[in-house]
Amino acid sequence: MAEKLYGHSPAGLFGYSHLLGGYAGGQAEYARVPFADVGPLKIPDGLTDEQVLFLTDIFPTGYMAAENCNIQPGDTVAIWGCGPVGQFAIRSAYMLGAERVIAIDRFPERLQMAKESKAEIINYEEVDAGEALKEMTGGRGPDACIDAVGMEAHGTDAIALYDKIKQVFRLETDRPMVLRQAIIACRKGGTVSVPGVYGGFIDKVPMGAIVNKALTLKSGQTHVHRYLRPLLEHIQNGEIDPSFVITHRLPLEEAPNAYEIFKQKKDNCIKVVLKP
Repeated sequence: MAEKLYGHSPAGLFGYSHLLGGYAGGQAEYARVPFADVGPLKIPDGLTDEQVLFLTDIFPTGYMAAENCNIQPGDTVAIWGCGPVGQFAIRSAYMLGAERVIAIDRFPERLQMAKESKAEIINYEEVDAGEALKEMTGGRGPDACIDAVGMEAHGTDAIALYDKIKQVFRLETDRPMVLRQAIIACRKGGTVSVPGVYGGFIDKVPMGAIVNKALTLKSGQTHVHRYLRPLLEHIQNGEIDPSFVITHRLPLEEAPNAYEIFKQKKDNCIKVVLKP
């Protein structure tokens, strides 16, 4: 299946899909730990579980997304999606030297958390995100744009309706509304980083804008192991406390309820931690 979609089959991933092996993930009753003498990282004393929990998940994902932007001092970075990965992309962009970060979403609690991370915010249900970015950057556009949404993006314009119709008739697998916006918004010579997951085929990608603005696109599954130790050092040095993203803590027996709260975004939920 993967070879038909991608040309070559990528690596197997735990807890992902049958497209990538169908291996049970970390929330299964039992988890396989291949290369157990290499993969795990011993956590030093003095750090809480919550501080290091996201080292194997959303923290490196957001960090790699920002690192792919090749951020230079004084850069402005725009980030679509203020979910958990987007929140870490915001913090990471600042750690890597961005002068401004502009966060785009529609949920007030996510935008508030982004604001608390010193990001400027855009609610795309209230204003046109592309026009707002032009105004905020003096018509130049952000130096880098991060699509932290991916294939499940929502939109309200005519082209968003086009994507939904194509999905119904199985003529398109993903919804690239955010990716299109990021490409169009990015300044000439800028970078578009895509940590948001895309599973198959998308339509109406503005390739002309990519070529004529000389944009760089960077994406890929996160290289988690590469970032474990460097990001642990950032935590130890007090540069970031990843537990900032946690909004709900529930016992393991309430897992079904926790999933419902997260999925339905109840009670201003952004990230749930289950405690055995």
